[in-house]
Amino acid sequence: GKDSHEYGMLYDYLDFVTSLSWKTKEQSEINLQEAEEILDEDHYGLKKVKERIIQQLAVMALNKKQSGSILLFVGAPGKTSIGQSIARALHREYVRISLGGIRDEAEIRGHRRTYVGAMPGRIMEGMKRSKAQNPVMVLDEVDKLAKDYGGDPASALLEVLDPEQNKLFSDNYLEEPYDLSKVM
Repeated sequence: GKDSHEYGMLYDYLDFVTSLSWKTKEQSEINLQEAEEILDEDHYGLKKVKERIIQQLAVMALNKKQSGSILLFVGAPGKTSIGQSIARALHREYVRISLGGIRDEAEIRGHRRTYVGAMPGRIMEGMKRSKAQNPVMVLDEVDKLAKDYGGDPASALLEVLDPEQNKLFSDNYLEEPYDLSKVM
């Protein structure tokens, strides 16, 4: 019946799976001039950073695909808002995931549903929040990932980022391969 523990678990699982975007929206053409204007509007200075972003967008526009588009920003605060600008320039959803203090691999890859209180990992949780298959995802505080008895979150993160592996990212909670290759 509705009161059973299994009912709640199954409901949560189905709610999660159906909230994810499984279809790729047609990617709109990348307008480099518009992207440049948006970056200039949102960020004063940072000339080299903005040039590098425009280079990346130009490569994506030429290749008509986006696999392997990872940008690493190091330095002063403001990295998150650059991510928001990139999303705006590409007409995509934006999602931010903080990785600070994650010690357990399950935080990236999710828990198996046999565990009490099982949850999806932060990556798939972010995908659910974005309601898109191709958001711009900012992984914040990557440098603050820790290693613990709960496995190696950094190697789980590598599976998320590696273009050879992320087409079939496997979250333990979802138990279905999910394509992360459209995420920037």
